[in-house]
Amino acid sequence: MPQCIHHGFGREIFKEALTGPEYAQRFINKLENLNIEYQPSTLVTQLTADKRVIACNRYGLQALSAKAVILAMGCRERTRAALGIPGTRPAGIYTAGVAQNFINIKNHMPGKEIIILGSGDIGLIMARRFSLEGACVLGVIEKQSYPGGLPRNIVQCLKDFNIPLYLNHTIIDIQGAHRLTGVTMAALGPRGGIISGTKRRIACDTLLLSVGLIP
Repeated sequence: MPQCIHHGFGREIFKEALTGPEYAQRFINKLENLNIEYQPSTLVTQLTADKRVIACNRYGLQALSAKAVILAMGCRERTRAALGIPGTRPAGIYTAGVAQNFINIKNHMPGKEIIILGSGDIGLIMARRFSLEGACVLGVIEKQSYPGGLPRNIVQCLKDFNIPLYLNHTIIDIQGAHRLTGVTMAALGPRGGIISGTKRRIACDTLLLSVGLIP
C-alpha cells in the first residue's frame, strides 16, 4: 500500500479519492482509536487445531490462545513461473507491483521500452506511471476478449496516453541472453489456440506481468 501513490482508494468506504498511504492511515487511525493490541513485525510459525498461535518477534517466542482466528494474510502476484511462458530467462521481467516499488519507493527505473502482459489495474496504472517517467509503453497484451481493469483505468492509463491494448493476444516467447531484448506476441482463437500467421516480435527491454494474484 505505501507504494500506491496514485489516488482512487476510498471511493466506496470514505466517499473520497485517497492515495494508498492515505487510505491505509485511515484504518490505522481507526485501529488505534479502538485500543486493540497489535504486534507488527511478528511471524506466526504455527497454528494448532485448538486455536493456539505460536508467534515470534523481537520480544521472543509467545503462545496465544483464542476462541477464533482470522487469516488475513493478503496475496502475492502471479509470476512468470506460474504462467509457464517459453523462452530464455533474462533480466528485465517484473511483476507490476515490483516495478511499482522500484519507481515509487526506490526511485529506480526498471526499463525504457515496456510491454505489459495482462490488463489488471496495477498493470494499467504502471503503464501510466512509466509514461509519466519518460519510458515508452509499447502495449498491453490481454488474452481475454475484454480488459481486466476498471473502465476508468482503461481511459486514464491507456487511452489518454495512446497506449495500445491487444485483446485476445498473449506472449508465446521471450528473447534475450542477459537482458530482455524482445517478446513474441500472437493472437488467440475463440478456443484459446494460437491463430496461424499472427506471430509478431516486439523489441523491448522490460516485461511487466499483471496477471492476477495468488492468495
